[in-house]
Amino acid sequence: MYKAFFGLNDNPFSIAPNPHYLFLSDRHREALAHLTYGLGETGGFVLLTGEVGTGKTTVSRCLLKQLPENTDTAFILNPSLTESELLATLCDELGIVYGDDPSLKQLTDLISKFLLENHSKNRNTVLIIDEAQHLRAEVLEQLRLLTNLETDTKKLLQVILIGQPELQQLLKRQELRQLAQRITARYHLLPLTVEEVALYVQHRLQVAGRHEPLFHKSAIKALHKYSGGIPRLINLLCERALMASYAQSKVPIDNKMVRLASVEVLGEEPKQNNMLKPAAIAASLVVTFGVALYAFMPNNNPAASAANTTEQSQPAPQLNQQEQLSKQALSSSQRVLNSAIEQSREIASAYASILGLWDKVPYIGLSACQSAKQQGLACFQQQGNWHSLVRLNYPAVVYLADDNNQAFYGTIVSRQGEQVLLQLNEQQLWVSRDWFNRHFTGTFEILWQAPTNQPKEIGQSANPAQIQWLENSLARVTGTSPRLVNRFDAELEQKLKDFQRQHGLIADGIAGSQTLVQLNLYLSDAGPRLGQSKRLY
Repeated sequence: MYKAFFGLNDNPFSIAPNPHYLFLSDRHREALAHLTYGLGETGGFVLLTGEVGTGKTTVSRCLLKQLPENTDTAFILNPSLTESELLATLCDELGIVYGDDPSLKQLTDLISKFLLENHSKNRNTVLIIDEAQHLRAEVLEQLRLLTNLETDTKKLLQVILIGQPELQQLLKRQELRQLAQRITARYHLLPLTVEEVALYVQHRLQVAGRHEPLFHKSAIKALHKYSGGIPRLINLLCERALMASYAQSKVPIDNKMVRLASVEVLGEEPKQNNMLKPAAIAASLVVTFGVALYAFMPNNNPAASAANTTEQSQPAPQLNQQEQLSKQALSSSQRVLNSAIEQSREIASAYASILGLWDKVPYIGLSACQSAKQQGLACFQQQGNWHSLVRLNYPAVVYLADDNNQAFYGTIVSRQGEQVLLQLNEQQLWVSRDWFNRHFTGTFEILWQAPTNQPKEIGQSANPAQIQWLENSLARVTGTSPRLVNRFDAELEQKLKDFQRQHGLIADGIAGSQTLVQLNLYLSDAGPRLGQSKRLY
């Protein structure tokens, strides 16, 4: 019921395993690489463990898609079986016909015959067992005996065991030491980091149709804290937080909404630390007495300039009067700034401002990014800092926090050296880099004109034209000379990984959607810019 409110066309945080929402963190990719390597070896067993909800099933489904076409797979989801039941289930999965009440030997013989016939046809056979921590020791031993069937170079049956950490303890038992020695690859899947939680949430929202930021930076930290980085719990917390945000008609979602969501999902009130650290108290005092000094640069404050002129022309006895004038000017500037901040608590005005810079307007009933899309533009959300904004050189909607850590929103309109022109509602103010850095939460969004007919991914299997385009593009943004290439070689892969690391992307050496967007942002010449200087990589 809240989809229209948030500009969504689907439920982004359903816990159902929808392949459209597949998100592979660095850890998931590494786990997938280990499993793939293990299956390529001659051994019989590959092991994947992890806590509940960390994405083990997601990795296994990705693995299934990557298996060669000449592979027959059996997937067992309920391993709480006896030896005979397990073998019968394996026969069912592989389409092996057996009679009524077959003995253990009959089932073993039928499976062995199938494996030999598959090998003669140059076909592989893989058995995947989920929740393998529930397997009995005697059943695991029966699986080991099945993998005894082999040629001079490979096992005819390869087994992937997927389970919770208890599976590792199970395999340490004395009677299973022979099986443990046959495990050719093992990987323990850890929860997501804070950075990966942000990418995970952003990915699912974008798949569901929303490109504007929806979760405040503090909310992401709260999600990581209460979920422990477990994707399944993240989904549950985000779902509850969306409901709270919808009920209050308030965006973005903040850490308080996530905390309340955790009470509902986890069933207990999280512990709160009410003790203020001395450093925090000191910092608040500094902010209270020093904020006006950083709000504006002196050359943009007429009253301050007038005070400086007076100081040069008046004798020393007038010092108290000059100090009073300066204080009055700074106080006036601070009142203007505070008023502008109070009028910028809603994000809609910031989006209206950035649309205006592109000579576009918000449409009634549509979100900002939907309005932009209707007018030929695309939204791009990113986590970054001052350097990220300067490097891209695009006007941006920025998420800010005042001295009481209350959210407000502005639009960076222009830049001159170490100052930016910040629009807060209808007020435009020049602020210093120092002031901006102290109030910027790290989230910003830009509008841009996306290219047409852009491939979804450029990797090892891309055609030569796409690979050459990638080489040319990376050379252009780094200011180097492009090479003539016809394949995705190691040097190009390294350049791509360097670019990805520079921009906080997953350095997987594959130019996916996020990487291609980042590249095209540098290559585009359309639309307004913060300054006239050339954008640098």
